[in-house]
Amino acid sequence: MATIELKQEQKSMTLINVLSVAIPVVVAILLGIRQKVEIGAWTKVLPHVIGAINTLTSVLLLYGVYLIKQKQIERHRKVMTGAFALGALFLVCYVLYHLTNPSTSFGGEGFIRYIYYFILISHISLSLVVLPLVLRAYFFAWTKQFERHKKLTRYAFPIWLYVSVTGVIAYLMIKPYYL
Repeated sequence: MATIELKQEQKSMTLINVLSVAIPVVVAILLGIRQKVEIGAWTKVLPHVIGAINTLTSVLLLYGVYLIKQKQIERHRKVMTGAFALGALFLVCYVLYHLTNPSTSFGGEGFIRYIYYFILISHISLSLVVLPLVLRAYFFAWTKQFERHKKLTRYAFPIWLYVSVTGVIAYLMIKPYYL
């Protein structure tokens, strides 16, 4: 029985590893496509939807930590599943927007430009780091490996929160330059 569980976990970890590499690679390829697809003007609102998703994700992450500290495990599970689902929705909206619209340039000048690019670069870099951490943490929780889940979330949570909050900050900073 333990061998079966170990093999299943190995398969799951392999899938997590593949997704952790494939998702950023596919997103990078899609961002590199210069020819944009026309599916309607509604895609122009997607940056605002993405900003809202990042805001709500940040709130859910903080609420999830509060709930687990209050030992409200079932509510914590539901809230964190919501944050995880928002991550998937973010990815869909992000890809749709960049497939259909040219990238928006930041128009700020002077020192604020350095701040914006620091936030943006750290946000993007850490989003690559947090993806496999969140996938593993979710897997450990789902398979009731709570000690492993707890140990991993010590690292995953602050990075995920940072990525969510800096996503909101970057959005607010670039919002005036959307067409």
